[in-house]
Amino acid sequence: MAGSLNKYLAELLGTFVLIGVGSMAILSAGGNIVAIAFGFGLALLAAIYMFGSVSGAHVNPAVTFAMMLRGQISGSDLVGYVIAQLAGALLASGLVAAVAGVGGVEDTVVGAGGGIDILELFILEAILTALLVIVIIRTTSGEGRAAPLAIGMALALIHLAAVPLTGASVNPVRSLGPAIIAADFTDVWVYILAPAVGAIVGVYVDKFVNES
Repeated sequence: MAGSLNKYLAELLGTFVLIGVGSMAILSAGGNIVAIAFGFGLALLAAIYMFGSVSGAHVNPAVTFAMMLRGQISGSDLVGYVIAQLAGALLASGLVAAVAGVGGVEDTVVGAGGGIDILELFILEAILTALLVIVIIRTTSGEGRAAPLAIGMALALIHLAAVPLTGASVNPVRSLGPAIIAADFTDVWVYILAPAVGAIVGVYVDKFVNES
């Protein structure tokens, strides 16, 4: 039981780091996509180094779902991880609200841009999540010494590509935390369902290409 609690606490804190630092990067970047991308990428890198040895530092329900599909964690741990991740996201967005007000949190809510429609939003978020999942699977399948850097840079690359289009969430709690605090649930179902689909695609594409 103590081991599970440690893992859940690690996921809560890791998600708090990712979303808290990433959100503050959005507020301080003045719209600079490079700054936002590296804010999230380096925050994930830090979270992995801080808590990866305890919980794996999934800090993302889509990643946790992918690990369950691969048989690396149990269904009960999936539930515990997701609850912890959502709690971390809410705490991070609560901190943003305390520092910058609810208006600041509203600035961190993800949404469609660039004239894309809801289907395109769904497809992009699913594909980008699948890419992130494959990077995580491949870099953590061996000794994984370069895994934290590769995963952090993959998230930064996803942000560079997609911030203007989807907000580059690829993480249900990254979307839910700010949405709940700001009470803005526009298209939030897409940001929950698309990463789950992306996790499935990522796991089975990786299995077909690399393990068949």
